[in-house]
Amino acid sequence: MRKTAAVAAFALLTAGCGSSPSAEQPATGTGTFTVALAADPGVLDPAMGVLSATNTALSVAYESLVTVGEDGKTAPGLAEKWEIKPDSVTFTLRKDITCSDGSKLTPADVADNVNHIVNPDTKSPIYGVLIPAGMKATSDATSVTLSTPEPFGFILQSAQNLLVVCGKGVKDRSLLAKSTYGTGPFALSEAVAGDHYTFSLRKDYSGSTDGLPGKVVVKIVPNEQTAANLMMSGAINNATFFGPDRARVEAIPGVTKEVIAPTNAQYFYHQGEGRPGADPEVRKALTQALNLPELAGIVSSNTGKPATGLVSEPRPCPGDTVTGHVTPTDPAAAASGLEAAGWKAGADGIRAKDGKKLSLRVLYATTRGPGFQAAAEYMAATWKKVGAEVTLNGVIDTKLAESLNVTQDWDVAWLPIGVTLPTQLVGFLSGPAAPKGANFAHLNNQRYTELVAQAAGTPGDAGCKLWSEAESALFDNHDLVPVSGLTILIASKGGTVRQVAGFYQPTTFRLTQGG
Repeated sequence: MRKTAAVAAFALLTAGCGSSPSAEQPATGTGTFTVALAADPGVLDPAMGVLSATNTALSVAYESLVTVGEDGKTAPGLAEKWEIKPDSVTFTLRKDITCSDGSKLTPADVADNVNHIVNPDTKSPIYGVLIPAGMKATSDATSVTLSTPEPFGFILQSAQNLLVVCGKGVKDRSLLAKSTYGTGPFALSEAVAGDHYTFSLRKDYSGSTDGLPGKVVVKIVPNEQTAANLMMSGAINNATFFGPDRARVEAIPGVTKEVIAPTNAQYFYHQGEGRPGADPEVRKALTQALNLPELAGIVSSNTGKPATGLVSEPRPCPGDTVTGHVTPTDPAAAASGLEAAGWKAGADGIRAKDGKKLSLRVLYATTRGPGFQAAAEYMAATWKKVGAEVTLNGVIDTKLAESLNVTQDWDVAWLPIGVTLPTQLVGFLSGPAAPKGANFAHLNNQRYTELVAQAAGTPGDAGCKLWSEAESALFDNHDLVPVSGLTILIASKGGTVRQVAGFYQPTTFRLTQGG
């Protein structure tokens, strides 16, 4: 089954929230709130939505069973209450929730969403990532129960990521290619791939529409400089900034801003057969060659913070899994380590072993801001000094996913990760290798696998200790190298909206007077 690793690449779950709305608002159902996304959402079926751009756009029209309140705790969504057991959670739905096609949301609709995702024929890339492996759903007249084969400590939190399709969309998923069938206050009314997606306010929404604009337009703006110009001119109301344009945006009069740290920047070594990264001594030496603090400043454009783990803050298992588990910088040891491992320098300075050059292809996304390209260039220059031949390959988001999983034309890959649960990464860090599985780097860390197996069935602090040890085992083995905790700027002008885990809270869209 083909899965994409874009969950890691594009910060699927970008945590954060917007500013509080102004009291000066236009009349309900008037005006257009425009947001800028750096990438096209692509597929419009939530069951296939692994890209952050997909989930961010679809969250305008779809809702989940539970959400995250402003206090950081789980809050009601489509469900008004729930009952948790070690291996199941039962949600009681709110009454009279309507779908955008006019039908009533039923518990059976919710169950069908889950069972569709876990069906092997669906080949859903979020199965085993956002939806736990082995989960099943059953329903009765008022509630739906999600259950797992074994106790699962994060079973409630996983429901935050399920965007629920309803009505005709449940029966015929092909309808989702051009329309949305959700319970949110907006429904898709126009889609121009690569340019914009327009969502119009529903008159029959079952909740309150007070203060909501008449339309929300998701505009595709791959270039951050362009997005900054559009915000300055008032053409967009909300955007996220990673790179140097942040300072310019923060200086815009009337802009509201929040700086958050939702993602982590790290790079992976491909450990497939015949790859340089399959040799643990090569991974160690290449890691030693780099000045990681300096690299952190480059990749984050000096706006990051020290990396402390793979899961975004606030973490369900707090703590630092990085410190003491990453080999410190030592270029001399890097060179001698490669020599001892049989990689001998040729007349051109490039090392080779058994007639094969130490050749590395570094993959990165061009839409993640200039820091990632600069970081790749720094790695190339540094690794050349210890005898590696390096080729850089910067690609757009959708091409990155293809390269990671299908063509596998890389040896080192930069991937920002932004997930809220450690369980969401297991399929990418272990198990069947790509292209048949989700393990795009062909990792085979036995200690990680063993610790994850123990942690999955261990609740509370004891389980968190095991999850933390599992993460550290990846760093000890140089499977991937955490470099920086990335921060981003969420900026709004002429309006406000709250975001949680990369999803818009659609009932919080507000235009201010003049927006």
